[in-house]
Amino acid sequence: MGCSSCGSGGTPTGCGDKGNCSTGGCNKKNTYDWISVMDIHDPTEFKVVEVSFKKGARKDFYHNNTHTNAETGDSVMVETDGGMDCGIITLSGELVRAQMKKKKVKPDRVTFKIIRKANIRDLEKLSEARNLEKQTLVRARVIARTLGLEMKIGDIEYQADKRKATFYYTAEGRVDFRELVRSYAKEFKVKIEMRQIGARQESARIGGIGSCGRELCCSTWLSDFQSVNTAAARYQNIAINQTKLSGQCGRLKCCLNYELDTYMDALKHFPKGVDYIKTKKGKAALIKTDIFKGLMFYAYLGEKSRGPIVALDKDRVKVIQKMNKAGELPDELVDRIAQMAIDSAQEKEIEYEDVTGEIELPELQKKKRRNKKRKPSNRSGSGSKARNEGQQKGTNKEEGSSDSKPNQGAKKGRKPKSRNNRNRNNKPKQNSEGTPNNKSESNAGKQNPESRQAKKRRPNKRRNNNKKSSNGPQVEGGGEKKSDI
Repeated sequence: MGCSSCGSGGTPTGCGDKGNCSTGGCNKKNTYDWISVMDIHDPTEFKVVEVSFKKGARKDFYHNNTHTNAETGDSVMVETDGGMDCGIITLSGELVRAQMKKKKVKPDRVTFKIIRKANIRDLEKLSEARNLEKQTLVRARVIARTLGLEMKIGDIEYQADKRKATFYYTAEGRVDFRELVRSYAKEFKVKIEMRQIGARQESARIGGIGSCGRELCCSTWLSDFQSVNTAAARYQNIAINQTKLSGQCGRLKCCLNYELDTYMDALKHFPKGVDYIKTKKGKAALIKTDIFKGLMFYAYLGEKSRGPIVALDKDRVKVIQKMNKAGELPDELVDRIAQMAIDSAQEKEIEYEDVTGEIELPELQKKKRRNKKRKPSNRSGSGSKARNEGQQKGTNKEEGSSDSKPNQGAKKGRKPKSRNNRNRNNKPKQNSEGTPNNKSESNAGKQNPESRQAKKRRPNKRRNNNKKSSNGPQVEGGGEKKSDI
């Protein structure tokens, strides 16, 4: 969350990057001046210092006179070709000499010097210049596209005094930007400098996150770029996939070279020319190699398909290779006798340790389920309750109760007949005087309760059909009479 120049822990207090120092912040290509931290007096101090601009995007060497009293970490104003610029001293003393030797810069080539320490007004101008860079970049790309130039403006850097702007661009070939420079000078009213850079240098200036989840190496600590080719991927048994092997810049990843030397040293102990080996069972082909484990995987070649894959130690492959050169064939790929000896040596008794009381597992709390009560439906009875009611009403009907209904014990899905249809089909018979007979019978039934039992309803044909299979006596004459139960 913090660095040595901003603070320690929490939100940095000085740089204002709000905790993102390592992402395009003040830690970009940072160098640690451990000699200045030790506070060692050097009588023959080296008078050249390293100054960083735009948070490490560009670094250069300047003479540091004694009267400036500038030390590592101070913001200073330095000389340029056409004005002054503001930067931060990152290295001083003997470390600068080693850094110049690494970058192959001779001391006599250093011509500019530090003028003075930067004050508050200088830092305000520098902040204003940095705020102009983004809108200038957008406008510069529009002008370049309007002129039809095959180039891409990657980054823009203003001087602290806003008298000069450096445009960094990438292009495949040579670009005639004379008309472009005149358009930029007319648009931005500053001195224009065009500088062509490569795709890797562009990624180093812009920064970003790689496929590993960390910041790009070129934007944090990698100062020089070495050539990378696909042979590095082949030595490490990496699939040649251009999408996975390419970085943010579109070129091969620089990290392919990091572990290449380790792989090269390990491959020296593997036998060569063993893509195919022969046994009595047949010919086997090399499928893959585990370099650090020292294993080589082979499979028998069949007529239609290959056999199962067998892992062999590199020493066993050397033995088979030597036998094949002598004209001998082993029985199998794996030496059974040696393998049995290895397995017996590796077998150990499994010992169990009593961990009662040492490990306590937390109790599992089961969530209580709330069962929602279902409301009974009013349309038709369901379940055993409906069946019981049907059975009870059926027994009442056999006993001769006039209140029982004939269709009460029907199935659940069957719809009962409407009352109007039943009355329409079962119309009461009329006598000679024109009055219905059931009316007089109903009045008689109300007066005499014994006649109510004697008087019976008309039989239901469906009910009689269902009772044909019963063992009781059947009634003749259209079902006018019932057997007594």
